[in-house]
This record gives sequence, structure tokens and C-alpha cells, in this order.
Amino acid sequence: MPSTDHQVQVPANSELELGMVCIDKSRPGRTVWQMAADERFANPAGSVQGGFLAALCDTAMGSATVTWARAQGRRVFSANAEIKVSFLGTAMVGTMLTCRATVVSGGRRVVFAEAEVVDGSGRAVARASSTYVLTERGGGTAERPPSAGAAAAPEGDPSSRASVAAQAGTDAQIPTDPASSDRTHI
Repeated sequence: MPSTDHQVQVPANSELELGMVCIDKSRPGRTVWQMAADERFANPAGSVQGGFLAALCDTAMGSATVTWARAQGRRVFSANAEIKVSFLGTAMVGTMLTCRATVVSGGRRVVFAEAEVVDGSGRAVARASSTYVLTERGGGTAERPPSAGAAAAPEGDPSSRASVAAQAGTDAQIPTDPASSDRTHI
């Protein structure tokens, strides 16, 4: 059940810990995320353990559902109801992983999404599909005014706090250092 205070931490702790970054959310229902295949995520064979690929897919697909709903003037919580991940190749430690997610179909409460993860050479390493359940957030469709300081950095600068907030679909300031204990709630 969604939080009753209707605040969402952006980015989520899991995204901060794994180093996931949204690099494109310019089209509703589509997002692109990246994550470095760090040795912390390696199995004994030296490749990225599948659970981390699944987390990357879930993050990308979940955020795609939020941008899809936002294009309809809705502010929603998006919860994963089920996920299927097919591992197509080995993601080796040291590569940059890129995940592209797309909303395939959706209604008022249920949205279907798909994602593909490629390694640094463009080779597909995973594909996923998932069903998300949407719940309206408090405040309906009203837009929130920009927070003070969020517009201080150029929006196109991917390292700026304003850009990270814009990528997350919010107007909040977001820490760019994953190790930072400064978390923003919206």
C-alpha cells in the first residue's frame, strides 16, 4: 500500500546504491537508464549477477510507466506486480549497461512495459517484461511549483542536481553523489 504521506524519495535508495542514472525520459512512456557493471555486482565467474540486471530493468520500466501517466496529466505511484527477465548474454564487470524501457499498453490501473539491456558494445544481455499497478498520488493532477534552487543549474547538464531531478520527473533537488546521505523527498 502506498505511503499515506504521499512523498516519494527520488532517486530511490536502490538506484543510488547501484549507481543507476536516467539519461533520457524525453518521450512519455520511454526511458533510458545506465549503470556501470561494478565488481560489487559480480558472481564468482566475473559476470554481473542477474538480479542486478533485473533491478535495472525494473527501474527503467517503472519510471517509463510514470512518464506515461504524467503525459495524461496524472501523478501516480507505480508498483511492479510481476516481472519476467530473460538473460541473453553475459554482462561482464567493467562495461556500461544501458537499459531502454517502453510502455507497451496501459489503462487506468494497469500498465505493461518491456525493457532491453545492452552492454558497452551494444550486445543485448537481457530482456524483460512487466506489469505495473498504478495508484493515484495525493494532490491529483495539480503541478507543484519548482523548489528553490532547482533551476540554478542548466537543465541539459546531466551532472546538475536540477537535471537529475528533471530526469526523475520531479522538481526536487536530487543529490548526484550516490554515497550522499542527503535524500530528497517530494
